[in-house]
Amino acid sequence: MIEIERKYLVKSSNYKEEAYNNYSIKQGFLNSDPERTVRVRLVDNKGILTVKGLSSDDGLTRYEWEKEIKKEEAMSLLGLCEKGIIDKIRYEIKAGEHIIEVDEFFGENDGLTIAEIELNSIDEKFEKPLWLGKEVTGDIKYYNSQLSKQPYKEWKL
Repeated sequence: MIEIERKYLVKSSNYKEEAYNNYSIKQGFLNSDPERTVRVRLVDNKGILTVKGLSSDDGLTRYEWEKEIKKEEAMSLLGLCEKGIIDKIRYEIKAGEHIIEVDEFFGENDGLTIAEIELNSIDEKFEKPLWLGKEVTGDIKYYNSQLSKQPYKEWKL
């Protein structure tokens, strides 16, 4: 399946008031090569294995495949992952017919908050909340696979 996604920085915590759901995510990478990223997630008590292909030049589209796995399998696989486990809370907010997912990072990425929205087409419009900041779609440093290697706390801001 091809994923079409836009990514934004978040400029205030007002999204928390609009969220209808939130859950914790622990995430690691078995392979963080941009051509074939393989990640393992523990989402509350559920495991998910994901394979992503190379992003398009503009960062808007990429192949994605996911499969639910047992919590115990995910925990074991997290132990095999490359250095740099991602720890975050994801908030889900309705925006018209879409859902915006806002990730508030902790640990080595504490202080970073990113919003993502999946679209049906590259040029599809959506309702942008006031707390949505600068678009960072296609900026590799904001990819979770990169945040695991070069966390936000190490950036020279």
